[in-house]
Amino acid sequence: MKKAIYPGSFDPVTAGHLDIIKRAASFTDELVVAVLINENKRPFFSLEERIDILKKELCPFENVMVTYFKGLLVDFAKEQNVNTIIRGVRGNVDFEYEFQMAQTNKALSEELETVFMITDSKYSYISSSTVKEIASFGGDISRFVPYSVECRIWDKLRKEKKFKYQNRYQN
Repeated sequence: MKKAIYPGSFDPVTAGHLDIIKRAASFTDELVVAVLINENKRPFFSLEERIDILKKELCPFENVMVTYFKGLLVDFAKEQNVNTIIRGVRGNVDFEYEFQMAQTNKALSEELETVFMITDSKYSYISSSTVKEIASFGGDISRFVPYSVECRIWDKLRKEKKFKYQNRYQN
């Protein structure tokens, strides 16, 4: 496969995201990891922070490029001259949503194909939302995100005083 896009909010990037990226990079000539700007959501990390985190985590992969997009994925794919979208699927709920999105994208751009990658079972329960919730209560997130991301989450929570109760990471 020549070139593909793996889109997402990556807020924060998780071990599951990184697993999909590493596996997709192994069978694509170029993988575009595209951070979505969604103005309807208030992200934990800014766009710039998410891009910086991804670039640092993915620097060993010469065929992976990190960028961002706003608007429709089909329009971004056309701009990038890409006709393959990579999507990770953790289970039935993800599949239902991703299937609908793939069908919609296909209706908007007939040449666009979606490749579903099944998440490794050890990451199947991890989501960015869950990581943020666990961290906000001072729980251990070390199994869910890379160490550098874990540190950035704790730093941000400390600076913004967003812990939901006193815990070991506040000091």
